[in-house]
Amino acid sequence: MATYKVKVATGTDLLSGTTDSISLTIVGTQGESHKQLLNHFGRDFATGAVDEYTIQCQQDLGELIIIRLYKERYAFFPKNPWYCNYVQICAPSGRIYHFPAYQWMDGYETLALREATGKTTADDTLPILLEHRKEEIRAKQDFYHWRVFVPGLPNYLHIPSYRPPVRRNPNRPEWNGYVPGFPILINIKATKFLNSNLRYSFLKTASFFIRLSPMALGFKLRGLVDCKQSWKRLKDIKKIFPANKSVVTEYVSEHWAEDSFFGYQYLNGVNPGLLRRCTRIPDKFPVTDDMVAPFLGEGTCLQAELEKGNVYLADYRILEGIPTIELNGRKQHHCAPLCLLHFGPEGNLMPIAIQLSQTPGPDCPIFLPSDSEWDWLLAKTWVRYAEFYCHEAISHLLETHLIAEAFGLALLRQLPMCHPLYKLLIPHMRYTVQINCIGRALLLNEGGLSARSMSLGLAGFAEVMVRALSEVTYDGLYLPNDFVERGVQDLPRYYYRDDSLAVWDALERYVTEIITYYYPCDAAVEGDPELQSWVQEIFKECLLGRESSGFPTCLRTVPELIRYVTIVIYTCSARHAAVNTGQLEFTAWMPNFPSSMRNPPIQAKGLTTLETFMDTLPDVKTTCITLLVLWTLSREPDDRRPLGHFPDIHFVEEAPRRSIETLRQRLGQISHNIRQRNKGLPIPYYYLDPLLIENSISI
Repeated sequence: MATYKVKVATGTDLLSGTTDSISLTIVGTQGESHKQLLNHFGRDFATGAVDEYTIQCQQDLGELIIIRLYKERYAFFPKNPWYCNYVQICAPSGRIYHFPAYQWMDGYETLALREATGKTTADDTLPILLEHRKEEIRAKQDFYHWRVFVPGLPNYLHIPSYRPPVRRNPNRPEWNGYVPGFPILINIKATKFLNSNLRYSFLKTASFFIRLSPMALGFKLRGLVDCKQSWKRLKDIKKIFPANKSVVTEYVSEHWAEDSFFGYQYLNGVNPGLLRRCTRIPDKFPVTDDMVAPFLGEGTCLQAELEKGNVYLADYRILEGIPTIELNGRKQHHCAPLCLLHFGPEGNLMPIAIQLSQTPGPDCPIFLPSDSEWDWLLAKTWVRYAEFYCHEAISHLLETHLIAEAFGLALLRQLPMCHPLYKLLIPHMRYTVQINCIGRALLLNEGGLSARSMSLGLAGFAEVMVRALSEVTYDGLYLPNDFVERGVQDLPRYYYRDDSLAVWDALERYVTEIITYYYPCDAAVEGDPELQSWVQEIFKECLLGRESSGFPTCLRTVPELIRYVTIVIYTCSARHAAVNTGQLEFTAWMPNFPSSMRNPPIQAKGLTTLETFMDTLPDVKTTCITLLVLWTLSREPDDRRPLGHFPDIHFVEEAPRRSIETLRQRLGQISHNIRQRNKGLPIPYYYLDPLLIENSISI
């Protein structure tokens, strides 16, 4: 007889436990055990439990390779889901085998799990293991399907659409995930159609909606979400500030109109990847030396500053020509501005010229800091309006959320759980599908945010993303290239660049250690069919087969694979943190980041007053809707996992486990350095502090 000691770990999230019957079969190279019911006196498989059992076999089963878990009805109890973390088996030899699951078993079903050693197809020689990996991929491809979201955007997981919640009786204030007077298109039941393994945990779901509802209800009770009028005074906008203000929130509200802070946001705001060094003034932006000489300092001129590399350009051409909609009974307006900035000897990046159109002419003056106070402030506000769309549509939603979902869905469909790349990447896909479902309901759905509070509406917001995806390149997502290509690699006080490169370096070292452990040579990369299928599917379904993107359709060398995987992990973690975490802080003061403009761009100087400025800004209702959603989507709910913290045990080999620990140490040092630096800054920059970066896009 051979004795096997078995540990079965149930998940810790509420409702992870089950009352169903669980049985186990162990498969080894020398035989297979009988089906053994796992049952003790009292409760088995309770939430957070690690239950221990003993299984007797007629003979030693040899090296353990697969187990099968059977979930079946128990007595008269109703069917009850179960989340299994892992199964661990101690063989008679004393060797411990780990079988990771980290998934739900919803119905009465059988789940086959492989031993945790990471293996590519070339590493498997046993027919049973080769068949298992093929069957796993087949099953996942039958279950997970691609679907066209918007033509021209990355495809996504084929699941039913959200529907707005309904109050059956308008005279009864019943709660159905519905905020009276504020149908935000979310209710708690709306996620029931998602596969359990893609959904938020109970804790995260509860946290998300608990954070959303009181603020929305507060706006309603104060009559703010029903008010379609202009704000009467600028200081009234502070009435909608969230209770949990921060140093940055307060700084923005006090300094938003200052030129130095306007320039600062291009470096360390929520959209820090737009600015480019300007070596030649474009013909469409006829700025002359006479116009800007007073703002360049003594003893220099525009051409000299261009040659020194002190002039920068923010060009919003991608927004040109998109039609607007009507909000709250009033036509909205739009523009695609250009903004010229100068880095002066004082160490500040200052705006020196703004044009509110891509086409110069008599009705499109170039605004200067010497213009009247309200003309210049309104011109800068139009630029901040354009920033809203380049940030929300491109840098945030497209270049992190939608692209990351495509990375993850291709991973699920093409790589089995035993594949080293699956083990490496799966922590960075956690909850991304769920938050994207919520995002589509909030942003890209009839009656959602884009249709209710943005000048461009649903179609216009989507068009911005379609245009942007047609310009996304593989090199552009390779972070070190981006700063060089934009000419900002040596721009002082660019904390986003410094911190992002530090995090990138830590991730790249980690990826290098893992990849070189499992892929000893280039031939191992090129000869991995599952890896190649994953890369091809991303090219087809995310980049829509666009060859000009430069995205590879296959990988042939170890360095190519290291670069590719680092891009994926960085996109799904730090890139998202940089553009997401500060949304509330830079948006709470609405004039700094307006989502709509109610008057046309100014066509002549000297006509703007405080009254016309206030009349151009979003009305009260639009402001509240925008702030509520951005507040919700920038406040990390509970059940978060900081970058480098991988509680799910996917890797069991010593080398990758050491690499994970080394990554955490490197990230810890980066976090320490950032916090020490921030002590001396008037505005701390902490969005890329590794302790605040989530492993995945989950909010």
